[in-house]
Amino acid sequence: MPEGHSVHRIANQFEASFVGKRVAVSSPQGRFAPGAKKLDGATMIDAKAVGKQMFLQFDNGLYLTVHLGLYGSWDFAGDFSLDPTTKSANGRMGQTNMRGTDEHVEDDAGEDSWKSIGAPRKARKTQPAMVRIGKPVSAARMRMAEQEKREDDVDLEAFPPDPVGAVRVRILAETVVADLRGPTKCEVQTADEVDATIARLGPDPLVDSPKKGADRFFERVHKTKTVIGLLLMDQSVVSGIGNVYRAELLFRAKLNPYTPGNEVPEETVRAIYKDWSKLLRSGVKLGQMMTMEGLSKKAYAAALTSRDDRHWVYHREGLPCRVCGTNILMEEAAGRKLYWCPVCQA
Repeated sequence: MPEGHSVHRIANQFEASFVGKRVAVSSPQGRFAPGAKKLDGATMIDAKAVGKQMFLQFDNGLYLTVHLGLYGSWDFAGDFSLDPTTKSANGRMGQTNMRGTDEHVEDDAGEDSWKSIGAPRKARKTQPAMVRIGKPVSAARMRMAEQEKREDDVDLEAFPPDPVGAVRVRILAETVVADLRGPTKCEVQTADEVDATIARLGPDPLVDSPKKGADRFFERVHKTKTVIGLLLMDQSVVSGIGNVYRAELLFRAKLNPYTPGNEVPEETVRAIYKDWSKLLRSGVKLGQMMTMEGLSKKAYAAALTSRDDRHWVYHREGLPCRVCGTNILMEEAAGRKLYWCPVCQA
């Protein structure tokens, strides 16, 4: 599931490439046809993320609210003339002459590919012109709707490209297009409904002020006996943290994931939120969940190209801790994999 940094990067892409433009909204799959009709022909006036949810605002007073969940994805195609993170000129990111920055390094999982902004997903080889965000479409899901086309039938030179797979929503401007597949949540909301949705979410360091966000996080952690390892994954406690950042934040804090929230010292709670703010900003900038620091130039270069070299404990079960040498544990916690060091985090 894409974590907070990915969703903020997606929102940045929409802001850079769609905001201020009148768009055609459709549902090639058909499942979102009534909602698409409400937005079709409107001008997008804002795009923002809060945690793992994104809100696209239109000039008719309505919003498109999207949560990608485990299987959702956005594909972009067209003339992307601005870098989605820095908002600065960075060559074309679209149908032709696609390139990254001069310093860009693509990792082996495709996590920071200029074809794939956000989570570690690679673009479909049959569609090099598509900028992919989210999870690849499986063969089974490719057969879900009658209007689906075979990937090798797609005309890569045409704009807009034909929809591929079960496209829930297509947003088309004059020179750019975005296709949404398989989201957990995709609905049209009013401003009041968006406000109510956001009110149920925990603080997001890129939305809340540092003090307000830290205060809200501390209040929600300290009022419950629920263990901190579960609280960090609760989007009503703090927004945007998923399995990777959860494991890494706890290790960096040297905190046992089974510590009840109301027993975690206040300074530790606030330090975790401050660290989350730092990692989130880094993730948005890099497009990668880089959670190790103090690396040599050679080790940093290796970490940029390999996800296995940029985390302390995540996905390292059975391997020696990078600090103490004890084997990293992997345990089930509320149906999700929890990675931690039983010595450093005792």
